[in-house]
Order: sequence, then structure tokens, then C-alpha cells
Amino acid sequence: MGLRSFATAHIPGLTGLAGPKAAPAPASEASSFDALVARLHYLPKADVKRIREAYKFADEAHLGQFRASGEPYITHPIAVAGLCADWRLDAQAIMAALMHDAMEDCGVTKTELIERFEAPTAELVDGLTKLDKLQFSTREESQAESFRKMLLAMARDVRVILIKLADRLHNMRTMQHMAFDKRRRIARETLDIYAPIAHRLGLNEIYRELQELSFQYIHPWRHAALAKAVTKARGHRRDLVTRIERDVQKAFAEANLRVEIQGREKTLFSIYKKMSEKHLSFAQVSDIFGFRVIVQDLPQCYWSLGVLHQLYKPQPGRFKDYIAIPKPNGYQSLHTTLVSPLGTPVEFQMRTEAMHMVAEKGVAAHWLYKSKGDAKAAQQLGSRWLQSLLDIQDETRDATEFLEHVKIDLFPDAVYVFTPKSKIMALPKGATPVDFAYAIHSDVGDHCVAAKVNGEAVPLRTELRSGDVIEVVTAAGARPNPAWLSFVRTGRARSKIRHFLKNLEQEESRELGHKMLAQALRAEGLALPSLNEEDAPAAALWQDLARWAGNRHVDELLVEIGLGRKIASIVAKKLARTLSEQGQRPDAVLLTMGRFATDDAPSQGQVLIDGSEGASVRLATCCRPIPGDDIKGYLGRGEGLVIHTGECAVGRRLFQRDSEHWIAVGWAEELSRSFEAEVGVLMRNGKGVLAQIATAVSSAEADITHIAMSDDSAQRETAEMTLLLAVRDRLHLADTLRTLKRSAAVMRVWRVKP
Repeated sequence: MGLRSFATAHIPGLTGLAGPKAAPAPASEASSFDALVARLHYLPKADVKRIREAYKFADEAHLGQFRASGEPYITHPIAVAGLCADWRLDAQAIMAALMHDAMEDCGVTKTELIERFEAPTAELVDGLTKLDKLQFSTREESQAESFRKMLLAMARDVRVILIKLADRLHNMRTMQHMAFDKRRRIARETLDIYAPIAHRLGLNEIYRELQELSFQYIHPWRHAALAKAVTKARGHRRDLVTRIERDVQKAFAEANLRVEIQGREKTLFSIYKKMSEKHLSFAQVSDIFGFRVIVQDLPQCYWSLGVLHQLYKPQPGRFKDYIAIPKPNGYQSLHTTLVSPLGTPVEFQMRTEAMHMVAEKGVAAHWLYKSKGDAKAAQQLGSRWLQSLLDIQDETRDATEFLEHVKIDLFPDAVYVFTPKSKIMALPKGATPVDFAYAIHSDVGDHCVAAKVNGEAVPLRTELRSGDVIEVVTAAGARPNPAWLSFVRTGRARSKIRHFLKNLEQEESRELGHKMLAQALRAEGLALPSLNEEDAPAAALWQDLARWAGNRHVDELLVEIGLGRKIASIVAKKLARTLSEQGQRPDAVLLTMGRFATDDAPSQGQVLIDGSEGASVRLATCCRPIPGDDIKGYLGRGEGLVIHTGECAVGRRLFQRDSEHWIAVGWAEELSRSFEAEVGVLMRNGKGVLAQIATAVSSAEADITHIAMSDDSAQRETAEMTLLLAVRDRLHLADTLRTLKRSAAVMRVWRVKP
């Protein structure tokens, strides 16, 4: 529900393109096939004849179906086809628009469509068809899978998303007859998914209208209040707008420059968003209106900029050249903000007519401008993003996760950075050197160890700014860090990191499973058979064991043991029986090595922890075990091995409930890293207290990895602080605690236990 342009309403000769239409086309016009045919004048008669056949097919398929408003259902496909005709899409796309619900709602098969209308049209309809909901356990899962199907079809043919956006736009325009909850759900989905996709592909007219309609249905009271405030403000600013328009027209006339000036008014949603994000009142939002200056050619864009800067003072730092560096969706314009005669900021945008068409229509502009360029250019516009969908799909088999990655990439803002060889790259606002590395190539991202911005070394989580020159430092042995997931912004980087970590977790879980099975079999007095596939008898034995356990391959069985989905002692007993049937006898030395003295935990060998186990072994955060603590291992179902201290209350409850998943673990003699212990400190408040504590910890050769204090600590004479200390073992922790106690500011110090 857009607004009238204030320029059209109040300024003679000033035509407005402020945003979406105020109301959809009348039902009679939208639902008439004859009216649609009148809009197809750009197509040959043979194509119109094929479209008429598609209409008759869709009309018969939807016979007896009605919309919530009571209108025949066929009025909706005709309206969608009409929107596609406004973009001058080809006959295949118009036919697909007419039949876009035929497969989903009418039981028409893809084979039938191929026979009647050929494969390209059938592929478009199939890309627009949701998946069968009966295949999924939840509506969210079904929805995510349907989005994935549609987006991947779009990556192959951008007409899929153009038809889908036309479908969604007409539904949003005619949603008033639906139930309130359904309206809000569809509006939220539109705001989260479809409006950002429209923006990502440069379809700014649709983007603004979808946002506006969604805002109206999600927050109807706020929408109404803002509409009233904008109408009132428009009246108050009429004199100022008239004066600016008069001054600008005069300046361009004196410069002998022919231009078209259009008024532009912020949409209600963009005003609401700015008020929410910046905590402003309506009166504080100053840039509600602006102007577009449309010129004849590229040099005149910069010429008109000079004319305006001579007329009014420009605001420093508010000039943007999107002509030299276009936005990722192809948008090109010069933006400048000038100070009006009353001191208020006014934005001007300078562009050519062709740039204006692309700015409003995005990829659809290439069909409108067929005479000036091939429609294949539409596939190239935003092609890097479309290709990234396929890359993300390769690494993400879960539909919900895929949708999460795509949402991350549907960003409204971008920063423009440079490679050391001066190549420009567009990244989302807030992107980091890790995002940049993965944008170059997945191998660069996987082996990234450091980065330089403008020649200076920076942390990998540094946010990049437009104009930065980025250099990535790589190392052959480096690999992605799980911590990167907390700050990367692009879906491509996130999916690549997760894919690597999943593969790494599988490999580490396999090694852990192999170690656990070997130690469990040692408790039976037997050695683990070779995993060498060239050893035919051993390979056959392993395959039989995997089949018995319900796995396709021995590697899958070992991974499941490492993840705790299969119990090593049970698999070892089965393997021991098979080996004994083949004539192998328990070995006394192995039996002795396999025995251990602990409590009631099942005897399946002791796993040694040295800190290098990776994702397959985790130290429980409830008790934070460190070397020297008595420890036990819990094989959570699918979580890998979780290490608890022997006195951990959480661990005791788990043992009582699920004792068969506990195994004996111990600390290795040589450790590969330090371990975190939680320490509480009661201290006297005063100047420099934190510095004293940090100095004490440092003198004990320990490190502080995290500090937490209560919010009201500054108002009290004493304060309690929690530290996470990186220490080697219990002896090192005890030495660190003693050093802290000697500090004058510390009253008491203790290790935090659950």
C-alpha cells in the first residue's frame, strides 16, 4: 500500500515515482483474459495463440475452485500473467504464470504439461510448485524444502522467481479476505524471504510494495498512524518542496541542461524501520522526501551533480557513486545529500533513463530493453549470487539450514572492497576478512590464517568498510575454525565452514570410534583386525559386522561408535564371538591391558584425553574438567564423547539415568594444550583492581579467557568476579589460586564447581 508521490500531488509538472501503486487493478480488469491479451501486444500472434491454449487448460483445471473473496480462482493466474506481461516476459513465462498452480492444486502432472506445452514451460511450472506436504513431519520443514526447490530452479532460470514474485504480489494485494493469523503469517514470510529476494535482484518497485503491504498486515495500527503523520507532514512541507523544485528547475535551465525531475517519498515501512533502528521520533526523521534527476546520457549525470552542488551546499560524507561501482543487483545512480534553504537535508539521485529502468525493474528491465541487449543479461545480473545458491546446495543437504544460509545472503546493504590487484568485490555490510577469503575461493577461506586491511594486520573478525584493500594470508596446514561461525556474514562462508567441520567431525568420530572399539576388544583379550581393504578375510569380517550393526559400511559403524550411537562394548562382544568362531583365543597380555579398576562403568577399555581430540570429544561446561581431575566419559546419542568430572552433579544424574553410555576415560601423560577452569574471586572495590588481578594471573603463567561481573559491582565496597583461566592442570591451577590470594585486593578465591 504505497503513497502518492507528494510531488505529483502538490507540485505542477513534477511527476512522482514514489513507490508502489495505491491500489491493485480493479477485479474486472485483472480477471479478464481479453485485458491480458491487450497487454501482450509485444508478442507474435503465434505466441498469443499458445498462451490462449494455456489459459483454456488452466481454466478447465481450476473449474469449480474459488478464492477467499468468492471470485473464480482463474482470476488469480490471469492477474499474475498480467504482471509478467508488464515486464514483457516471453510466451513460456506467461504460459507458466497462467498454469503455476495447476500441478499443485489440480493434480496435473509434469509429464502432461510436457506433452501439451513442451519441456521449458513444464520446467518453469515445476519450479513454482510446492512439494507434497505429506512427505514432511512439520509445516516449517515442508516450507523450507519448497523454498529450496524454488530457489534452485531460479538459479537455473531467473523467470521462475519473477513469476513467483508476481504471484506473491497479487496475493498480498488481495489478502484482505483471509483470516487475521494467516494474513500475518504470509506477510511475515513475505518480509523475510520474498521482499529481500526482490531487492537482491534489483526489483525495487516490487520490493517496496511487498514491504509496504507486509507492514500494513503485520502492524496495521502503526501503519495507519504513520500514514496520517506523513500526510500531515506533506502539507507542512509543501512550501519548502515547491521552493526547492523552482530553484532546481531554474539552475538546470541556466546550465542549458534538459532533465526530468521526479519527487521521491520514503515508504511508510522505511520510515518505520529507521525510527525503530535509530530510536527516533517521526519528527526526527528528516529525509522523508527527495528528488530524482533523470538525464539523457552518462556524462550529464556528473554535470547535473555539479549544477546541484553549486546551487546548495552538499553534506560531507553523503556522496555515493553507484555508477562507477554499481550495487550487486545492478543498481546505478549518483547520490548526494544537500542542505536545503531551511537547513533540512534533501537527497538527490542522478541517473540516465536506462539506469532508472534497471533501478526500478532490476532483472526484468532486460526484457523491457530487448532491443538494446540480450535477455540473457538478466541471467548475468546477480549471477554470482545465483551461483552461490548452487554452491551452498552442494554443501547443505538439510533444507532448513539451506534456507538459513540464503536468508543471510539476502542483505539490503553492501560494502565494496578491493583485492590487492584492484578488483572490486561486493560483500554484505558487516562482512569480515573470512567472508572475503571465501568469496575469492573456498580453498583460500579454508586455509586463511590472517588478514591485512590497507596494509595493516587485523583480527579475522574485523568488519570491512567500503574502499578497504584486503590481503588474505594463508597456510597449507590451516583449517577453518568453528569460532568463525560466530562472526561470518555470507551464506557461502557459513555453509563452507559448516561443511568442512561436518566432514572433520566425521573423520574425528571415526578415529575415536576405532580407538574405543580397539580398547573394548582388548578387554576381551583380542586385537582389532586390520582395516586394510586388501586383506580380503578382514574386509569380509568387517563388512559382516557393519551389516549386523545395521550400517552400510565399516566407516559408518566406527563414526556411530565415536558419536555414541552404538556402544563399543556390545559391538566388541559380537566381534569377539565371530573371531572365536574363526579359532582366535583371548591373549593373557591383552586381557591384562584391557582391565581397569573403576566403579560400575561397563568394561570397554580406557580412552585417553590429551586435548587434541577436536569436535568428537567435548569437555562439559558444567564442571570444566582439567588434567588431574577424576573424569568419566558420557557417549551422548549423536553428541560424541562428553567428559565430566567424577564429582559433577550433572554427570551423576546422567549416569543414574543412562549408565550404559558411560565409559572409562583418563588423562594422557603428554597434553597438547591448556584447559579452562572456572574461578570465583571476592575482591575489594577500588582503582586498578582488575589490573592487579590480571598481573597476578599472568605472573602464575596462566591466561584469562573470560571475565564476568555483576551489574551492580561498582556500587558496592566488595565485588564478586568469575574468571575463566587457561591452565595446564590441577597443580598449575592451585599455584595460580595461591598467587591470586597473595594480591592485596583479593579477599577470597575458589574454583567454581557445579
